[in-house]
Amino acid sequence: MEKIIEENKQGQSLVLEQKDGNSKKLFIESYGCQMNFSDSEIVASILANEGYNTTQNLEEADLVLVNTCSIRDKAEQTVRKRLDQYNAIKKINPGMKVGVLGCMAERLKSKFLEEEKIVDMVVGPDAYKDLPNLLKEVDEGRDAINVILSKEETYGDIAPVRLNSNGVTAFVSITRGCDNMCTFCVVPFTRGRERSRDPQSIMEEITSLYEKGFKEVTLLGQNVDSYLWYGGGLKKDFEKASEMQKATAVDFAQLLDMVARTFPKMRFRFSTSNPQDMHLEVIEVMAKHHNICKYIHLPVQSGSTRVLEAMNRQHTREEYMELVDNIYRIIPEISLSQDMIAGFPTETEEDHQDTLSLMEHCKYDFGFMFAYSERPGTLAARKLEDDIPAEVKNRRLTEIINLQQKMALERTQRFIGQTVEVLIEKESKRSNEHWSGRNSQNTMVVFPKEGKYKPGDFVNVKITDCTSATLIGDAVGYSEMQ
Repeated sequence: MEKIIEENKQGQSLVLEQKDGNSKKLFIESYGCQMNFSDSEIVASILANEGYNTTQNLEEADLVLVNTCSIRDKAEQTVRKRLDQYNAIKKINPGMKVGVLGCMAERLKSKFLEEEKIVDMVVGPDAYKDLPNLLKEVDEGRDAINVILSKEETYGDIAPVRLNSNGVTAFVSITRGCDNMCTFCVVPFTRGRERSRDPQSIMEEITSLYEKGFKEVTLLGQNVDSYLWYGGGLKKDFEKASEMQKATAVDFAQLLDMVARTFPKMRFRFSTSNPQDMHLEVIEVMAKHHNICKYIHLPVQSGSTRVLEAMNRQHTREEYMELVDNIYRIIPEISLSQDMIAGFPTETEEDHQDTLSLMEHCKYDFGFMFAYSERPGTLAARKLEDDIPAEVKNRRLTEIINLQQKMALERTQRFIGQTVEVLIEKESKRSNEHWSGRNSQNTMVVFPKEGKYKPGDFVNVKITDCTSATLIGDAVGYSEMQ
């Protein structure tokens, strides 16, 4: 649930530069969080070396892969419908192979292959390097499966192919897996334990992006604040590391400082943060560097300490609010966003009111809000009865959303009259006469196309108006980052 699901990206099929000599066609579609879209780039890179070029024409594909998500029931139902469509086309093109990748593959492996017989191949999130072997199995008429979760795999040695890229912003994965056993979440079961990627490979990937003209990188992980490199291995095994390994270990604050210093003309973001693992050293590094964006996605899920305990969140309401107070103290201009679950099992009206009052205290700019839905395989599904009626969940969710929209407008209005730095990403969706990009606080900014500005430029924009989600203004010149 702490992975941001961008609805407008769901089901995107990916296209990359065609490689000469490749004769086979790959159709790959992604659902879920940004980690899944990032993983699809790794898969495309591996298969490009196996003779596959991507296509957006499903009918001509030799191999169809769907990268899946188990976070929400809606995502699973969508994927099932897509698999039905793939198989209808398979009747016309019997040579086409269908595979399921990612979290849903790990969770429903036997259902897909043995019971429902709707796919040829099931590949878990740590097994993408095994794709060439699995494809051979399929070619020889056997079902192929690898959903083994790894203690080491970080894909640090694979340069992802940037798919559907705007050439300006990119995601770089720094950790995989999660050790936080939140009772509502399937991630620890589908993506395994936390392990971090070698900082040298991260720096090499960012260097490659910089040389290609990219201007902004988001460091990505289920829980970036847990980043800890001590030569390889699981984070939970750090206590067994040698004294030398401990002395030379790199944590998230150090990694963030390193990338900001090494690439002063690039902007950096990160996602997702877990409140229990966020240390003030990270906030102090953010405050020190202009090129680290002043925005944190800080999921809380509930404002009630009692519900947080039932969720197995490792923080209380008071600890979370103290963290937020410290963040605002160190970086007053920062923007925060939240994840919130309405109607978690046993949630009372008092718990719900605690959530609303916490939101008012924290003054979030953005939010990702959901009614609780039971996910098979989670601790909550096994141990807690889903006892809140749907109408109560929906009413509470509506109250949370209404409050967030009210706060979002107030938070966006603070920029009116200010000049903000914007990285131009693309034309505005609503008008080809306007550019759009985000400021440091992750708010979308739209301004008229005037002068010689182009995507990838850092521009100062004087803000004159706003909606709850967008700033409107006029460019007044290049910023110091240009």
